[in-house]
Amino acid sequence: MRLRSGRPDIDSYADRFDVAPATDRFGVTFLGVSSLLFDDGEHAIMTDGFFSRPSLLRVGLGRVAPDPARIDAALARLGLHGDSRLRAVLPVHTHVDHALDSAVVAERTGAVLVGGRSAAHVGAGAGLAAERMQLVTPGRPMAFGSFDVTAVPSAHCPPDRYPGEIAEPLRPPVRARAYRCGEAWSLLVGHTSGRTALVQGSAGFVAGALDDRRADVVYLGVGQLGVLDEQYIRDYWRHTVEAVGAGEVVLVHWDDFFRPLDRPLRALPYAGDDLDVTLRVLRRLAAEQHVGLHLPTVWRREDPWSALH
Repeated sequence: MRLRSGRPDIDSYADRFDVAPATDRFGVTFLGVSSLLFDDGEHAIMTDGFFSRPSLLRVGLGRVAPDPARIDAALARLGLHGDSRLRAVLPVHTHVDHALDSAVVAERTGAVLVGGRSAAHVGAGAGLAAERMQLVTPGRPMAFGSFDVTAVPSAHCPPDRYPGEIAEPLRPPVRARAYRCGEAWSLLVGHTSGRTALVQGSAGFVAGALDDRRADVVYLGVGQLGVLDEQYIRDYWRHTVEAVGAGEVVLVHWDDFFRPLDRPLRALPYAGDDLDVTLRVLRRLAAEQHVGLHLPTVWRREDPWSALH
């Protein structure tokens, strides 16, 4: 079988980039892959914080390390450089496209790095002090200023090319495969305003894990989803979006993460994913269940909860 060349045309989905801009101090900013900044102007939390985005050639054949210039540029653009409002950086798992920069972002901003033991080894390898790292207790809410986060054990989307845990401090530059998946999480985010969200950073799930949880909005990771069979896609939706009773879904982890953030985002190539298939199935499910389905605009503070009113 010949691999399909090219990649989906993001412009053909222009109507889906329709999440309302934030009109008050609270907003969520999409930063590529599964990096999201939840920010109310006083306190903030961030998932992943992946800004270096090394090239495919470097990831495949070389060694990877955080890029301080790209990280600093992103933090400055977000108004976080030297600002203490970022309380936590939470990698959804510890593959390179999620955790490469997480400890550096925490160090630069004064935030704590939050996750399992694999994330702690990423932090230790970057020289992050022990008091700047927090181990998750699964299912127990953690308070970060005006936010609370509950981490529920989850799974990586199959296939997981680098499974297993990071068992010792990880000191880059290293091969990308050294960033093993580690513990994967579904992150339930709450805010004192009453807004609730589920961040499902990888298109994997644990059946029934979210059945007793609720979230109005889901940031749904779809990386690799389009090369799996339709039944898996339906099961994934059922055990995430349907499980928490969400009314709005914003798709993340669809962009080509080997491309720098200062260039326009584009979809992953067909050789690794098929966003066309993913959207065809998810649009049908969303329409049947009267759920809003959106794509986020990178760098823009948005408010998907506004569509619920």
